Amino acid sequence: MTLLDRAIVRVLPAVPRGLVRRLSSRYIAGPALEDAVRVVRELNADGKMATIDVLGEEIHNAEEARGIALAYHRVFACIDDKRLDANVSIKLTALGLQLEGGVCREQVEGLVRDAAMRGNFVRIDMEDSSTTDATLDLYRRLRADGVDNVGVVLQARLRRTLGDVPGLHNVRLCKGIYLEPPSIAFEDAEEIRDSFRRTLTALLDQGAYVGIATHDETLIGHALDEVRRRGLRREQYEFQMLLGVRPERGDELVRGGHRLRVYVPFGTHWYEYSIRRLQENPKIAGYVAADTVKRLTRL
Repeated sequence: MTLLDRAIVRVLPAVPRGLVRRLSSRYIAGPALEDAVRVVRELNADGKMATIDVLGEEIHNAEEARGIALAYHRVFACIDDKRLDANVSIKLTALGLQLEGGVCREQVEGLVRDAAMRGNFVRIDMEDSSTTDATLDLYRRLRADGVDNVGVVLQARLRRTLGDVPGLHNVRLCKGIYLEPPSIAFEDAEEIRDSFRRTLTALLDQGAYVGIATHDETLIGHALDEVRRRGLRREQYEFQMLLGVRPERGDELVRGGHRLRVYVPFGTHWYEYSIRRLQENPKIAGYVAADTVKRLTRL
C-alpha cells in the first residue's frame, strides 16, 4: 500500500458524489436493473458470462431482508426474459444473517429454489471473517439437503482457508478484499499468492469446480499452467473478473478459449458501495485513480 493510496482513501468522504459517480461508473453498471441488463448484454456479445449483484447496505429487520431477496427474484426473472448468460451473487448479511428467526436461510432457500426452476445458479459471497463460519455452514447444509445449484467463496487472504477446502464442490477463489488482523490473515502479498496457489491446487485435486477470480497476472499465469497440466476441459473451470478491471486481459482469456465471468454490481446504493470498497482496500483506490487519470489524458 503506497502513501498515495492512503492519501486517496483519506479524502474520499470529501469527494463530491457526482465525481464518485464518474469514478465508479466503469465498475458499477448503474442504479437500476435495466443498467445491469445493458452491461450483461454487452458482455455476452463479447463471449463473456456475468454474475449480477444487487447492491445493498446493512439491513436492520426482516422486511428489508425480504426486499433484497425480492430484488434478486426480479433479477432471475429478467435473466430468463432477456435470455442472458448470467447468474447471481448474494451477501448473507443483506438477507438477514444477523437477524434471529431463520430469516436468512428462508430467503436463501427461496432464491435457490427460484434459480433451480429456471436452470440457474446462486453464488453465496464471502464477507468479513466474522461471517465465515456461518457462510460455510449454510452452504454445506444446503448441499447436504441435495441442493447442487449453489456455490460459495473462499478468500486466500485468510490463514484458515486451506483447511476449509474439504467437501466444497463449487468455489469462487479470490484473494479477499477485507483487511483482517494479522493473527487470522496473511498481509504479505507473496504469502497471499502462495495461499491462493495452494488452495487452487487443493480444490482441483478434489474435483471442485473453481471460479478463478483474480486480476493478478502471476496468479492468472499459474492457473493457466494448472489448467494445461491437468488437461481440464473449458466447462470444468472459469476465470472471473470485476467489471471494468483489466478488460483487455479478459478479452485475451476469452480468445484463448477460456470461459470468463464478469461481476456486475448495480443498485441505488452505488455511492456507499464505492466508498466502502475503496476504503476497505486502498490499493484499489490507487488503481482506480491511476486508471481514471490515464483515461482522462486520452481525451
